[in-house]
Amino acid sequence: MQKIEIRLANSTDAEYIALLGRMTFQETFGHYFRDKNDLLAYYNRTFSVEKIRKGLDKSDNIFWISLVDDLPVGYAKLKLNSPTDFSSSANICQLQKIYVLKDFLSMKIGLELQNNLLATAREKGFEKIWLSVLGSNERAINFYNRSGFEKIGDHDFQIGKEHFKFIAMLKSLK
Repeated sequence: MQKIEIRLANSTDAEYIALLGRMTFQETFGHYFRDKNDLLAYYNRTFSVEKIRKGLDKSDNIFWISLVDDLPVGYAKLKLNSPTDFSSSANICQLQKIYVLKDFLSMKIGLELQNNLLATAREKGFEKIWLSVLGSNERAINFYNRSGFEKIGDHDFQIGKEHFKFIAMLKSLK
């Protein structure tokens, strides 16, 4: 039996989260990039150890890390007080990231990370939580639909030369 642990992350986990961010982003989105330099530039901007460490130190961010037999396999990030144009709620937070390495998806680690994240958002008194998901990522859309998120809008996102259509989703925490 494998030992699964999910705990709050701290600055000593920055290297793990930076590497997990790169690996899981590659697994999920890498095939969309025609120019691998765009992908590398995005990794360096978004998943550098320094940026992750700074993100871990911000009071409006909460990170979790998941380990299987002490091996880091996933993480989640909640951004507190994160308004969106898609909702008029002032008491709203954002599920920014849930990433799990593909080999560990069947262990339902993403669901456990999400449960921790949602429980914390409720404990902190937020009324709603929102997220953005790639419009063609049916697996993720179905995952969030099963968890009570509903589509509230569409928006575009660009990384390098690639343009992506995203769906904004919202869940009531009451």
